[in-house]
Amino acid sequence: MSVADNTADDTSPAEVEPLLRVEGLKMHFPVTEGLFMRRVVGQVQAVDGVSFTIAPGETLGLVGESGCGKTTVGRCILRLENPTAGKVIFAGVDIAGMKASEMSHLRQDVQVIFQDPFSSLNPRMKIGSIISEAMRVHGIIKDAKERRERVAELLRICGLSPRFADRYPHEMSGGQRQRVGIARALSVNPKFIVCDEAVSALDVSIQAQVINLLEDLREQFNFSYLFIAHDLSVVRHLCHRVAVMYLGKIVELADCDELFDNPQHPYTKALLSAVPVPDPAIEEARSHEILEGEVPSPINPPSGCVFHPRCPQASETCTRDVPDLQEFSPGHMLACPVVLGKQGG
Repeated sequence: MSVADNTADDTSPAEVEPLLRVEGLKMHFPVTEGLFMRRVVGQVQAVDGVSFTIAPGETLGLVGESGCGKTTVGRCILRLENPTAGKVIFAGVDIAGMKASEMSHLRQDVQVIFQDPFSSLNPRMKIGSIISEAMRVHGIIKDAKERRERVAELLRICGLSPRFADRYPHEMSGGQRQRVGIARALSVNPKFIVCDEAVSALDVSIQAQVINLLEDLREQFNFSYLFIAHDLSVVRHLCHRVAVMYLGKIVELADCDELFDNPQHPYTKALLSAVPVPDPAIEEARSHEILEGEVPSPINPPSGCVFHPRCPQASETCTRDVPDLQEFSPGHMLACPVVLGKQGG
């Protein structure tokens, strides 16, 4: 089975009441020094004012280079980190301020597929126990025999033989372990799944199989995904919309085809120009956006637009004012005053 192109439904996800709404999310990690008298000397601004929505049945891709804050956004949504500020509203409830005792229901509705399919599975547990554990903890299926039958069903759904239930993680390949991770996420009937670099550790041929599986499961069960990735070719096949992050901020957000066909932010253009084209003649004729300099430290980010030290279009305003996400065209949001100014002019 080949990776199918993403097709839009009759009803655009943007027109449906969001399942997840992230508003002004910030996650700043304190930097301390001192052996006995620990004192805060700075902050790592991993996520700094991120906002987006995800509709039921929609997949939002979150892309950017390593260290831009993608995974931290996912961890805040999962409440593996307590956000410094902002709201994470899931199904009408702000989960950013929920107490630990109130998180049980959220754990059932919001699941995660981790990047490394080996380290995320308990090596001392058999696959059947790994998948059924969440069902037992949440009391979804109390009868042990029914749980075993459900495990066999989930393994079949994810393209594995039910006999794998008696194996240990080390007895499986990377692609098989990732399918187990997907089956575990499905075991509690979630509404929303965070895919944190879910295919980046797999071979290219296995990536296509897992992407197809995620696509089929979304259509079958109407899941919503936050698909965190740095491989833009994977994102294009799976996602309805794409948000581009740079140094803790979203700089561009648009429908998938619109972003790939009509990128506007200089950073987005640089990312897309780095994606190789299989045809050597086309690849040779392409122009590439080469960014100069290094990514600034999130401990001491630049003033104004965080991208301005590397931006070939930066103006004096960019060094001074922090740009907000504004509508460039219907459904296409952009945080670049230079491009927006040219449009207005």
